[in-house]
Amino acid sequence: MLRLLNTLVAKRIRRKGKFGGFNALILTTVGRKSGLERTTPVGWWPGGDGNWLIVASAAGAPGNPAWYHNLAAHPDKIKIEVEGREVAVVAEQLHGAERAQAWEQIIAAAPRFAQYQQKTDRELPIIRLVPRSGG
Repeated sequence: MLRLLNTLVAKRIRRKGKFGGFNALILTTVGRKSGLERTTPVGWWPGGDGNWLIVASAAGAPGNPAWYHNLAAHPDKIKIEVEGREVAVVAEQLHGAERAQAWEQIIAAAPRFAQYQQKTDRELPIIRLVPRSGG
Protein backbone atom coordinates (compact mmCIF):
# COMPACT_ATOMS: atom_id res chain seq x y z
CA MET A 1 0.00 0.00 0.00
CA LEU A 2 2.84 2.39 0.87
CA ARG A 3 4.54 1.79 -2.49
CA LEU A 4 1.27 2.58 -4.30
CA LEU A 5 0.92 5.79 -2.32
CA ASN A 6 4.55 6.73 -3.07
CA THR A 7 3.93 6.09 -6.77
CA LEU A 8 0.88 8.38 -6.79
CA VAL A 9 2.68 11.11 -4.84
CA ALA A 10 5.71 10.84 -7.16
CA LYS A 11 3.45 11.40 -10.20
CA ARG A 12 2.09 14.56 -8.63
CA ILE A 13 5.59 15.79 -7.75
CA ARG A 14 6.74 15.23 -11.33
CA ARG A 15 3.83 17.39 -12.53
CA LYS A 16 3.83 20.15 -9.91
CA GLY A 17 7.13 20.01 -7.99
CA LYS A 18 5.25 20.29 -4.70
CA PHE A 19 3.33 18.10 -2.30
CA GLY A 20 1.69 18.90 1.03
CA GLY A 21 2.66 22.55 0.70
CA PHE A 22 6.38 21.76 0.35
CA ASN A 23 8.82 21.78 -2.48
CA ALA A 24 9.24 18.09 -3.15
CA LEU A 25 11.66 15.83 -4.96
CA ILE A 26 11.84 12.15 -5.74
CA LEU A 27 14.73 10.47 -3.94
CA THR A 28 16.16 7.25 -5.37
CA THR A 29 18.44 5.26 -3.09
CA VAL A 30 19.96 1.78 -3.32
CA GLY A 31 18.65 -0.69 -0.75
CA ARG A 32 21.28 -1.45 1.87
CA LYS A 33 20.25 -5.13 1.98
CA SER A 34 18.58 -5.75 -1.37
CA GLY A 35 20.78 -3.62 -3.62
CA LEU A 36 17.60 -2.60 -5.47
CA GLU A 37 16.67 0.98 -6.27
CA ARG A 38 14.06 2.45 -3.95
CA THR A 39 12.15 5.63 -4.75
CA THR A 40 10.60 7.93 -2.16
CA PRO A 41 9.03 11.38 -2.38
CA VAL A 42 10.46 13.85 0.17
CA GLY A 43 10.22 17.55 0.90
CA TRP A 44 13.28 19.72 0.33
CA TRP A 45 14.70 23.13 1.16
CA PRO A 46 17.48 25.10 -0.55
CA GLY A 47 20.87 24.16 0.85
CA GLY A 48 22.86 26.90 -0.87
CA ASP A 49 25.27 26.51 -3.78
CA GLY A 50 22.75 24.43 -5.77
CA ASN A 51 22.32 21.85 -2.99
CA TRP A 52 19.11 20.49 -1.44
CA LEU A 53 18.31 19.79 2.21
CA ILE A 54 16.05 16.92 3.25
CA VAL A 55 14.98 15.73 6.72
CA ALA A 56 14.64 12.09 7.80
CA SER A 57 11.64 12.94 9.97
CA ALA A 58 9.31 9.98 9.43
CA ALA A 59 6.71 12.43 10.81
CA GLY A 60 8.30 12.12 14.26
CA ALA A 61 8.31 8.31 14.45
CA PRO A 62 10.72 6.69 16.94
CA GLY A 63 13.03 5.43 14.16
CA ASN A 64 14.52 6.86 10.99
CA PRO A 65 12.75 6.09 7.71
CA ALA A 66 14.05 3.19 5.58
CA TRP A 67 15.35 5.57 2.93
CA TYR A 68 17.68 7.13 5.51
CA HIS A 69 19.36 3.76 6.16
CA ASN A 70 19.73 3.16 2.41
CA LEU A 71 21.20 6.62 1.94
CA ALA A 72 23.63 6.12 4.85
CA ALA A 73 24.77 2.78 3.40
CA HIS A 74 25.29 4.15 -0.12
CA PRO A 75 25.65 7.96 0.07
CA ASP A 76 27.30 8.11 -3.36
CA LYS A 77 24.64 6.08 -5.22
CA ILE A 78 21.75 8.50 -4.99
CA LYS A 79 19.79 10.37 -7.59
CA ILE A 80 16.94 12.81 -7.35
CA GLU A 81 14.26 14.06 -9.68
CA VAL A 82 13.66 17.73 -9.04
CA GLU A 83 12.26 20.56 -11.12
CA GLY A 84 11.90 18.33 -14.19
CA ARG A 85 15.43 16.95 -14.21
CA GLU A 86 17.34 13.98 -12.83
CA VAL A 87 20.47 14.75 -10.83
CA ALA A 88 23.07 12.34 -9.44
CA VAL A 89 23.93 13.47 -5.91
CA VAL A 90 26.04 12.60 -2.88
CA ALA A 91 24.45 12.69 0.58
CA GLU A 92 26.13 14.45 3.49
CA GLN A 93 24.56 14.39 6.95
CA LEU A 94 24.84 17.71 8.76
CA HIS A 95 26.10 17.99 12.34
CA GLY A 96 26.78 20.66 14.95
CA ALA A 97 26.40 24.32 14.06
CA GLU A 98 25.82 23.53 10.40
CA ARG A 99 22.87 21.29 11.30
CA ALA A 100 21.52 23.85 13.77
CA GLN A 101 21.56 26.59 11.13
CA ALA A 102 19.83 24.35 8.58
CA TRP A 103 17.25 23.27 11.19
CA GLU A 104 16.33 26.90 11.92
CA GLN A 105 15.87 27.52 8.18
CA ILE A 106 13.69 24.43 7.82
CA ILE A 107 11.39 25.08 10.79
CA ALA A 108 11.00 28.74 9.78
CA ALA A 109 9.73 27.57 6.39
CA ALA A 110 7.87 24.50 7.69
CA PRO A 111 6.85 24.78 11.38
CA ARG A 112 5.32 21.30 11.18
CA PHE A 113 8.85 19.85 11.37
CA ALA A 114 9.35 21.36 14.84
CA GLN A 115 6.33 19.29 15.93
CA TYR A 116 7.91 16.17 14.43
CA GLN A 117 11.04 16.78 16.50
CA GLN A 118 8.95 17.16 19.65
CA LYS A 119 7.30 13.77 19.04
CA THR A 120 10.54 11.79 19.14
CA ASP A 121 13.65 11.36 21.27
CA ARG A 122 15.95 11.08 18.26
CA GLU A 123 17.52 14.11 16.61
CA LEU A 124 16.00 14.31 13.15
CA PRO A 125 18.80 13.84 10.61
CA ILE A 126 19.27 16.64 8.09
CA ILE A 127 20.91 15.58 4.85
CA ARG A 128 22.49 17.83 2.24
CA LEU A 129 22.29 16.48 -1.30
CA VAL A 130 25.18 17.75 -3.41
CA PRO A 131 25.35 17.24 -7.19
CA ARG A 132 28.02 14.69 -8.07
CA SER A 133 30.89 15.87 -10.23
CA GLY A 134 30.22 14.84 -13.79
CA GLY A 135 26.69 13.76 -12.80
